[in-house]
Amino acid sequence: MIVNLDGRFIPADEAGLPLNDGAVLFGDTLFETIKVHNGKALLADAHLDRLVLSAALLDFPCDRDAVRAALLQTSARCPRPTARLRLTLSRGICTGLQTPPAQNARVIITATRYREPDEAQRTAGAVCVFAPNRRVNPLCHLPQMKRGNYADCLYAARHAATKGAREALFLDADGCVLEGATSNLFIIENKSLVTPEAGELVLAGIMRRQVLQTATNLGLRIEERPISKQALLQADEAFLTNALIGILPIDRVGNTPLKRGPLALKLLHSLDKSNVL
Repeated sequence: MIVNLDGRFIPADEAGLPLNDGAVLFGDTLFETIKVHNGKALLADAHLDRLVLSAALLDFPCDRDAVRAALLQTSARCPRPTARLRLTLSRGICTGLQTPPAQNARVIITATRYREPDEAQRTAGAVCVFAPNRRVNPLCHLPQMKRGNYADCLYAARHAATKGAREALFLDADGCVLEGATSNLFIIENKSLVTPEAGELVLAGIMRRQVLQTATNLGLRIEERPISKQALLQADEAFLTNALIGILPIDRVGNTPLKRGPLALKLLHSLDKSNVL
């Protein structure tokens, strides 16, 4: 593992945070997970844009230029061809519930080798289940963010693993499908590309945005609206997206096989040609 702590590269076994750091006490962090290919952080500025926006909404210290410099330095050292880079911001050492001064803030970057889904895995598609818990946003007046308090997603992801599935899909109180524990959701219905609208319970994913832009360029009709459980199970095709997997078709949900079609892989190939994968 590569570790860059506050702009310094250190051995992984020497890395650590104080026990009174807000990241340890409260999970009070912001983070981004970024794919690095041959030493290049893909869609780095889009990730940084989201991080800076989240930091502004939460009054979180974030020096974009310093963070970007550390990100690029770390990317250049990443394992090749592909690595998973995690960029985390912490407010630093806390005294009770008071907000620490900005100079306490920490920038933590780690990177490990990553193996992308291969052609066989994309052809086979992902097995999904419905999460047993609800998607939670403790800051319900603000948009969904990548925050360190990730308990709802971890619980759902572990449930999926016990069922032999790759992803757990969250349902809202009305029985509509929101997103996966670590992914956004798209379906094809009546020749339209449909995805839930980003907001309080759906993350505005970086790859989600790229897929929407690519679909627009291909002339596809796009609808951002709720997806019922029935609509998902009867869709012409469905797929997951995130910054690491790109696009991954869904093969079945629970014991229900889904229809498969060509559009997910067509979008994937278009993204690849745009050098965002």
